[in-house]
Amino acid sequence: MVQKKQANINILVKLDENKIPEKLIWSAPDGGVKNKISKAIFLSIWDHKNRESLSIDLWTKEMPVDEMNEFFYQSLLTMGEAFYRATENIKIKDAIKKFSQSIKEDLKVNRNSNKNL
Repeated sequence: MVQKKQANINILVKLDENKIPEKLIWSAPDGGVKNKISKAIFLSIWDHKNRESLSIDLWTKEMPVDEMNEFFYQSLLTMGEAFYRATENIKIKDAIKKFSQSIKEDLKVNRNSNKNL
C-alpha cells in the first residue's frame, strides 16, 4: 500500500490577558518556513458541505494601519491571481486587479507593493 504524503502548516497565536493577539508565528516545514513571525494572517477555508467560506483574520497590536492597507491591497491582488490559476477566468482576474488598483491611492499604498504579483 502506498503511503500518501502529508504536509502541515502550523499557526501559533500568542494572546495577551484580553485574548488579543500579541504574536503570530507560522511554520510550513515542507516550504522551508520555520517559526516565522507575522503581524497579520488572513486565512480562508471552503466548507463544501455548507457551501460557504470560513475565515480566520488576526492581527497583532503592533500592526500599523499603513501596513494593514498594504496587506489587504496585496491580498486582493493575490486572490485575483489565485482565482485565475484555479479557473483560467482572465476577465475576473482583471476585474479584481482593476478594483485593487482603484483603491491603491485611497489606501496610500506604496507604489512598489505589488512587485511580486
